[in-house]
Amino acid sequence: MSLLTSLARASAGLWQTAEGNTAAQSASGKAAANSGQREPGNPDRDVTLTGGKAPKATSRLAVGQYKHDVGQDSAFLKETLRHKLAEYGLNPSTRLGVSRTDTGQLSIEGPMPGGIRRQIEQDLNNNEAFREAFGRLSVNEPTLAFVDTALKLNKAYGVNNSLLDTMVSENQQFNGLQDLVHRYDSLRRTVSAEHIEAAGGQRSYAYALNLRS
Repeated sequence: MSLLTSLARASAGLWQTAEGNTAAQSASGKAAANSGQREPGNPDRDVTLTGGKAPKATSRLAVGQYKHDVGQDSAFLKETLRHKLAEYGLNPSTRLGVSRTDTGQLSIEGPMPGGIRRQIEQDLNNNEAFREAFGRLSVNEPTLAFVDTALKLNKAYGVNNSLLDTMVSENQQFNGLQDLVHRYDSLRRTVSAEHIEAAGGQRSYAYALNLRS
């Protein structure tokens, strides 16, 4: 083999090797870009972009947890009243209503003799656990009803509730049920009753029991 032939073959081999390395580097760069990984030594590919608008604070409310907490107190009241109906020999399907008077005492409404009603009222007012559960429900349930209704309307019709937006914090740590209850109560004190009712709120609270439901 002549010297010129050997040099020509060597040059061709080096050219093919260089082309292979270039192609490999190009493929590696494309793979890194497609996978969102950084390509070493290439500062232009060190940033991975992510899109999408951050969700509103109201969309992150733990409504399921709120309903669980409220449901526990509601179940306790229901079970207590069920036992009272049985204790006084009343029809187990009797509909009862429990509310608080202006003096802070619990009042019972339902189809029963006046003497039995007064006795049940006395029993319930002497039941500290019942009074505390009713007190929590009287503030938690209206707040939850307002929040739940506003979110459902927003989801169904895309209508934002300005009162709810005012109540919710951008910091999710401050959006517990009691946080919302406090803000809702503050709004009730500063906003007219008509505005609260139009937004889905309630002016007063009463617990209604229907054991047939």
